[in-house]
Amino acid sequence: MAVSRVVSMFLGLELAVSSAFAAPDPNFHIYLAFGQSNMEGQGTIESKDKTVDSRFQMFSTIDNFNGRKLGTWNDAIPPLANKHGGLGPTDYFGRTLVERLDPQIKVGVVVVAVAGCSIVLFDPPVSDSYWSQQAGWFMDIVRDYGGDPYQRLVDMAKKAKEDGVIKGIIFHQGETDEGDSDWPNKVKKVYDRLVKDVGLDENIPFFAGEVPYNGSSKGTNNNIRKLPNKSKNFYLVSAEGLNDLDMLRIHFSSQGYRDFGKRYAEKVIEVLGDDLKPVSTESSSSEALSSSSEVSSSSMGSSGSTVGGFAIPNAVHTVSVGKVSFDGAFLRVPVSMAHSGVISVRLYSALGSEVAYANRLLSAGQGDVLISRKNISSGVYMISVVTASSHIVQRVNLQ
Repeated sequence: MAVSRVVSMFLGLELAVSSAFAAPDPNFHIYLAFGQSNMEGQGTIESKDKTVDSRFQMFSTIDNFNGRKLGTWNDAIPPLANKHGGLGPTDYFGRTLVERLDPQIKVGVVVVAVAGCSIVLFDPPVSDSYWSQQAGWFMDIVRDYGGDPYQRLVDMAKKAKEDGVIKGIIFHQGETDEGDSDWPNKVKKVYDRLVKDVGLDENIPFFAGEVPYNGSSKGTNNNIRKLPNKSKNFYLVSAEGLNDLDMLRIHFSSQGYRDFGKRYAEKVIEVLGDDLKPVSTESSSSEALSSSSEVSSSSMGSSGSTVGGFAIPNAVHTVSVGKVSFDGAFLRVPVSMAHSGVISVRLYSALGSEVAYANRLLSAGQGDVLISRKNISSGVYMISVVTASSHIVQRVNLQ
């Protein structure tokens, strides 16, 4: 076979491998969330709030926040917005979705919220001059978001959607702008800009929550209820009956946030309907593998070998992988090398994110690549093993 055809084969296989675990997961549903103090969450976090299904994840929008690194997925244990917040509506929004939806569906939230902020904080042309004139505590929160909460939301949304599909936007803001009759138009402006800057579907739904009916900012609802008139993609989430408030009579109680989060989720389920059903991910991967195999079989004849489930014409195995398992403080990857050389091992989560990496120089024969299991929990992963002449990708179930 000509060298160029061999190269093309490997490029095709590389594409198939990438599509198997690096493409956005259509069953990982992501929601952007932004607003002021009620979105930040002011509820007391109780013991029952500290346990969460791992199918519900939060994308850290602040660096070194409760041990979370900026731009990483973490179990959605509150607070989700920032270190100043508490229990909020996004907590039981996500929990309700993973409870109500098919077990194949995972849910992630990307939350940016600043207590006391006006909608202009999310309007780049005027946000700098606005926040720089606020109180010190306010500026501290803004600085946690890199000095530009709107841009941080955009940047994190772009990164998050590499792993899944952004299904909607949830919003709670307006108390600070209660007397501004132009507020609904300003919200629409922010929505339009966000859709454009993140590259979202122009019809992505936007869910705006009301404020407490018996609260000190109840007049804000007059503005909030005008939002559906600004776009067919705008929906209201009612706060009727959520009357247990804090001493300021602005914020919901912890139970109020739990109930309100459920209402957000119920509205999302009502609006999106069948779009929340799981998508088969096997067909696209199978098509890629089938296409690769068809090319291989047409040119292989009776010669060739299979590496990691892919047929490679005229290939000779130079590495094989045994049973991958935990061994004390390590993940043990047993390999057999036909020749000495450098071997690279990468472990990917079900969401396609790299979890662990090791690079070793091994002699010919059998050996082990050991990786610290510090950040590796039980579950299903994809492992990629690469040498100078081989690339194996296989599914592993770690117990």
